[in-house]
Amino acid sequence: MFNNIKQIYLKEIKSYFDGPMAYIFLVIFSLVTGYFFSNTFFIFGQSDMRALFQIVPLVYLFFIPAITMGIISKEKNIGTMEVICTLPIKDYEFVIGKYLAILSLLKIALFLTGIMFINLIFVGTNIDYGAVFTGYLGLFLAGSVYAAMGIFASSLTDNQVVGFIIAIFLVLIFFLLDKLLIFMPNMIAGTMQYLSIDYHLSNISKGVIDSRNIIYFLSMISLFLILTIESLGSRKWN
Repeated sequence: MFNNIKQIYLKEIKSYFDGPMAYIFLVIFSLVTGYFFSNTFFIFGQSDMRALFQIVPLVYLFFIPAITMGIISKEKNIGTMEVICTLPIKDYEFVIGKYLAILSLLKIALFLTGIMFINLIFVGTNIDYGAVFTGYLGLFLAGSVYAAMGIFASSLTDNQVVGFIIAIFLVLIFFLLDKLLIFMPNMIAGTMQYLSIDYHLSNISKGVIDSRNIIYFLSMISLFLILTIESLGSRKWN
């Protein structure tokens, strides 16, 4: 089991960095987040990490669908999925290996934003290290949910562009849920707010780790990974 997951993970990581796409995505991610952080730091005089923690979830809306759109669909498109199906690899091993590769890329992207954190330390800013830790934890968990949605979207099609569009649609829905509460009946407003990723992310970013928020993120990740496994299983027999 673990050996299969490891082999799939290593193969996917290698495919990311053998070509230019991973480097392009990481550079764009760093430039966009760095630009908005620099604006608040130099123009508005806001010397904390709040600007970064506010902009990264917005960048996620396009960054994560972009890095996940071909994670499974490309295998179907080039015909390697048929070969993989003949190997002694379980669907869940295949999905978990791919998913861990995406999370590694996500970790690298977040790690690169550490330059901004180091910059604040050198300018002598009073930093709430606890809030920084929970902020990064929230960003990683939110990104992990979006990654699970992205891999699910990629499993539904053999076209990477279609996978990208489906992934954006999914992440936008869960990002916007708590922004649309004013248009929803009171009887379902609470449920819609709870389902919103941004609602739980904002709670963690305040510096408090609530088990209800952690359970939400882990449940959403599990749900979309299970849906991905089921999607692969059902398409095998079609």
